Amino acid sequence: MKTSDFYFDLPQELIAQEPLEKRDESRLMVLDKASGEIEHKHFYDIVDMIDPGDTLILNDTKVLPARLYGVKEGTGGAIEFLLLNKHSLDTWEVILKPGRRAKPGARFIFGDGKLKAEILDVINDGNRLVKFEYDGIFENVLDELGEMPLPPYITKKLEDKDRYQTVYAKYTGSAAAPTAGLHFTPELLEKIKDKGINIGYVTLHVGLGTFRPVKVDDVDKHKMHSEYYVLPPETAELINKTKESGHKVISVGTTATRTLETAGLNGMPLKASSGWTDIFIYPGKKFNVIDSLITNFHLPESTLIMLVSALAGREHVLNAYNTAVENRYRFFSFGDAMFIK
Repeated sequence: MKTSDFYFDLPQELIAQEPLEKRDESRLMVLDKASGEIEHKHFYDIVDMIDPGDTLILNDTKVLPARLYGVKEGTGGAIEFLLLNKHSLDTWEVILKPGRRAKPGARFIFGDGKLKAEILDVINDGNRLVKFEYDGIFENVLDELGEMPLPPYITKKLEDKDRYQTVYAKYTGSAAAPTAGLHFTPELLEKIKDKGINIGYVTLHVGLGTFRPVKVDDVDKHKMHSEYYVLPPETAELINKTKESGHKVISVGTTATRTLETAGLNGMPLKASSGWTDIFIYPGKKFNVIDSLITNFHLPESTLIMLVSALAGREHVLNAYNTAVENRYRFFSFGDAMFIK
């Protein structure tokens, strides 16, 4: 199987640069994975697509405002930090731009001194290990000074940080949003509950690797990045009960899917678990946990479109994507949604 097997032609103007005013008014393409049949709806119709007794699984990770702009101490040279992983208290792995000359001992200042940083070491891929200095609580300082690390295909500045968070975001740690969840509103979630649909939560902290292109021709040779996940006991129990009663498990997004399928590698019933996952799901891989998927429209030749194709079939998915282009759907993070039933 070749990476080029997952290519489709996407006009640049269909890449959504900002979210809609109302989250749940985005368009929703409904794809029957068995027949390939397509329907055109709006996201608020999702409540009619799910049966009482089914279970919706959401990823409650929270995006860190991880992009910082500052200056080098002494020279005043401009610098951009992008926080990747927390190594220990106040010590982070970061990407620097420009970073070639930033050696251990170099110091940087952000927000007129509200935040300072010193480079400790040069590590993986030229990234830096950095120790931060500040007064108060780091998350509060970051919330004040940091910007959302929007994907590279979004070039317009985001005015409201909360629009790159799901309304149920809880545990900080992601470098990118689980974007399928951006369409939900508190009111829509209440309608879903009132219908008798269960809602459960997992956590997967999305890494920047989610935007890395597949650079090998042979799909089998691609190596996924690792991300930290948590499947709580109450969610595992909810999924097990749902399956035992003959109802469906609907995953919201590829991140929740990767969490559930990692936990389900040894089959059912699920057990609570946590750790790092580098699971790569592409056509030919079996799904042990999820039955249906709510997702956005993904990049050509990406691991995300490969995961979607594993569930619904490559031909069905590519036909659906070409149909989305013809019907001027909005693509990627702030774009429209697809429900694979």
